[in-house]
Amino acid sequence: MLFSDLLKLSLRMFKARTLRTFLTILGMGVGIAAIVFLVSFGYGLQETLLQKITTSDALSTLDVTSEKNGAPVLSEETSQTLAAISGVEAVIPVNQLRGQMNVEGITLDSGAVVAAPKYFGLAGIKMASGTVISETGQDVVITSGIAKAFGKDPAALIGTNITLSLFVTQVAGGLEKQFSPSGGFGIVGIAESDENLFYITPSSISDIALPPATAIKVKAASTAVLPGISAEIQALQLTTSSISETVDQANKVFQAIQLLLMSFGVIALIVSAIGMFNTMTITLLERTEEIGIMKSIGASPGSVSLMFIMEATLMGLLGSVMGITLGLIGGQSVNIIFNLVASNFGGQKANLFLSPIWFLSAIIFFGAFVGFLTGIIPATKAAKTDALEALRYK
Repeated sequence: MLFSDLLKLSLRMFKARTLRTFLTILGMGVGIAAIVFLVSFGYGLQETLLQKITTSDALSTLDVTSEKNGAPVLSEETSQTLAAISGVEAVIPVNQLRGQMNVEGITLDSGAVVAAPKYFGLAGIKMASGTVISETGQDVVITSGIAKAFGKDPAALIGTNITLSLFVTQVAGGLEKQFSPSGGFGIVGIAESDENLFYITPSSISDIALPPATAIKVKAASTAVLPGISAEIQALQLTTSSISETVDQANKVFQAIQLLLMSFGVIALIVSAIGMFNTMTITLLERTEEIGIMKSIGASPGSVSLMFIMEATLMGLLGSVMGITLGLIGGQSVNIIFNLVASNFGGQKANLFLSPIWFLSAIIFFGAFVGFLTGIIPATKAAKTDALEALRYK
């Protein structure tokens, strides 16, 4: 028999038993939709959280500290030594101090981060509004946490002039001394953070003698050379850590979560596949006489078998397309509701569902394959049916 004839015979059941076929496809679609919904939620949650904690530059950056006993002080000479390592693009010393800031007569204790503007990209700091500090000038970036502490709208604080104080530990005696940098500072940006922090550059407080850096950011040329640079730095008795290690661990955790979520969807798909197998078995019984007629006029067992396999595969394919549609609609609906609730409570919008193209393509193939599997046994029985016995079947 011609392939086109077999296809027409396979599609005939979609017209002859429309409701039953639709319900079978719908059952398959619900199982596929559960997989799409749950796995897309896992991918979306992973993407949202990773975007919150890192940037592309941060993935190729090392945090260097002198936590080990006998480790060298993070002085200017140490920074020069790190800059000379092959593969290092930038070295940013960072001082973390106690500080105070005064806005419109109100004083707030906070932390202070003294570093060059490149620190924002290397530390993965996201800006809620405004810009980062400039290399020169009396610029300051505050966190959204400070804005909330003052009861101010973060965006409205940009351009506000404030005064700052720093508490610097003196080497002799280990006592903290308060310094007030000359001149006022202007807020140029708001960083996304709930911590009470403000960021300034070393050049803006050049009249204050800062202690050795508390940490150094080392930017590598790429993530590929990061392990080698880390090994060389550790050989200097310094401690290194990288956000890329945290991201790798987070990805492993999310992979486990995605497998767990997928397992729940697979259970629903198995139930749907059983329903499809039941439909194909009933179809075989209903078409026994038709099979006898086809064989009596010369149809081969292979043609009869292929007709049933094509029908089951088509139902699986349509079920996967329906399931993807239902899963995407469900995910977007939940996402819209979540963002509406988050906006009403002052939270940030987020995309909790992410469906990669390769994943959706794999789901379509998987649905068709499941349909193919459910059609094998009925197709085999149909192929082995005796033509004479089939014509006598009532």
